[in-house]
Amino acid sequence: MSIKPFEYSRCQFVVEVKGLKFTVILREEPEGGYSAQVVELPGCISQGETREETLKNIREAIEGYLEAFPEEINQLKRKKELVEVTV
Repeated sequence: MSIKPFEYSRCQFVVEVKGLKFTVILREEPEGGYSAQVVELPGCISQGETREETLKNIREAIEGYLEAFPEEINQLKRKKELVEVTV
């Protein structure tokens, strides 16, 4: 009997909180449930049993992150204004 490796799915969503848009990576976990990570906010992660619950939880995590680190709002706005040119 061959064991098939677990192939989890990964989706990308845009979530809006407090007028700001965030990129959220949603992953189906091998042990069950889902995890979510916000690309723009390092360490802002959450989990849930269903996709819907996980997205609800990550919205709450984003709100909590922005309350704990209000300076991040200005940093995010400035980051979107920067343009990098490589030669």
